Amino acid sequence: MKLNKEGLQECGAWESAGYHVPAYDREALTENTRQKPEWIHFGAGNIFRAFQANLMQQLMEEGKSETGLIVAEGFDYEIIEKMYRPHDDYSILVTLKSNGEVEKTVIGSIVESLILDSENDAEFNRLKEIFAAPSLQMASFTITEKGYSLVDGRGEMLAAIKQDMEAGPEKPGSYLGKVCALVYERYQKGKLPLALVSMDNCSHNGDKLKAAVLAFAEAWTKAGKAEEGFLDYVNDSSKLSFPWSMIDKITPRPDPKVEAILEADQIEGLEKAVTSKNTWVAPFVNAEECQYLVIEDAFPNGRPALEETGVIFTARETVDKVEKMKVCTCLNPLHTTLAVFGCLLGYELISEEMKNPALKRLVERIGYQEGLPVVVNPGILSPEKFIDEVLGLRIPNPFMPDTPQRIATDTSQKLPIRFGETIKAYQAADELSVDALEGIPFVFAGWLRYLMGVDDKGNAFTPSPDPLLETLMPMLADVKLGEPCDVKAVITPILKRADIFGVDLTQSVLGEKVVTLFTEMIQGPGAIAALLEKNF
Repeated sequence: MKLNKEGLQECGAWESAGYHVPAYDREALTENTRQKPEWIHFGAGNIFRAFQANLMQQLMEEGKSETGLIVAEGFDYEIIEKMYRPHDDYSILVTLKSNGEVEKTVIGSIVESLILDSENDAEFNRLKEIFAAPSLQMASFTITEKGYSLVDGRGEMLAAIKQDMEAGPEKPGSYLGKVCALVYERYQKGKLPLALVSMDNCSHNGDKLKAAVLAFAEAWTKAGKAEEGFLDYVNDSSKLSFPWSMIDKITPRPDPKVEAILEADQIEGLEKAVTSKNTWVAPFVNAEECQYLVIEDAFPNGRPALEETGVIFTARETVDKVEKMKVCTCLNPLHTTLAVFGCLLGYELISEEMKNPALKRLVERIGYQEGLPVVVNPGILSPEKFIDEVLGLRIPNPFMPDTPQRIATDTSQKLPIRFGETIKAYQAADELSVDALEGIPFVFAGWLRYLMGVDDKGNAFTPSPDPLLETLMPMLADVKLGEPCDVKAVITPILKRADIFGVDLTQSVLGEKVVTLFTEMIQGPGAIAALLEKNF
């Protein structure tokens, strides 16, 4: 069996092998989409194929959408060239349930894939055509939190962004510049309304996207590269909206065990690829069963009926509460904790870490004891039930091949929200004191220890990508396991950085705690494991 248009004509063979095969007229929906596109998504990675594309498939199968989904990739073009188009934009979603069940679904809702490249006239003109269509309701994004940044780790404007702001919307080279050029195209075609929806896993994601688009609009109009009315268009929420959202679904890298399952089903051409930009792609995506998507209901041109698929549309205030519940307490801090110590202690799977009693007690303390007291209940989801599901079902799922190394990516960008907000809440509460926090400073000390690039056995390892590695790792270069060191002098400049921790840690007892814990963690091989056991 082949995963393409021709191979799926033999749907009986697929169904016999236990696959759910799309049951809609894909050709008709594809043509409808070409004529009247409604939803385009930027970011062709695993989360999109496992989540948004599956939601759209449900609508298509139930006859609740007359169009399919368009995807555009602006960072790694090889994802489209090497994986989407050879399979006629089909993919396989493998859902790994905690009871060991494997659910296999052929996803056919993506009916067009495009490369966001302003130097490629055919691709970019088609994107302009889509953005000029009055029917377009939503452009959504999963481009990672750093994808919205205009500056580098030192706070200096990225060269590509600066160049695009100066040159105008004709041939931008940066991801954000190209997106803003398409938004400008929509403005020029009659100030058509549109929702730009960030679905990335970061706080107030809609504001991050708006800030980027607004910065380009201001630069271009000020320089005379765009009409003055463009700035008003971007600022007019009745024309252009930037809803907040909270997304939650774990989609690890393609796993060899999953590939073996599909190969046993006689599916051809399943080879994974690692692109020149180090993206891991495969014709399949493995993902957990649990998923949440909560979106601010602000769509000036209408929207797909995603509430029929379990998506919750609500007010901005409620999205904010849900997002804080998840990102600041009930999931993300626990994931980051396990990522840091998983790398240091040599774990290759997040689920395996939950078998370590001390690590389990650490994340339980951070979640239940330190986080829950400052969580605001959003009303639509229970924080207690959410964290119960996370620690009792999702993270320990032995069938989910998620790695500490993947989750440790960009940790410096995650700490201020995942832990800093809890610290701020403690500082603001009369009945609470940061003195009571033990798990959070332990993670901070562990992350600084992680930045040494040496595990608990004394072996060197390569930290996961992070925009601040080049800045921070040299600051710890002279710290050696088992050797005397003025820890306070070395790490105090880092502890002062509120942009990393959410607060200046040296202004409270937390800074002293981190210094003490870090000092113990560098005593020699095995020090981290011993300290974990001692403290938790």
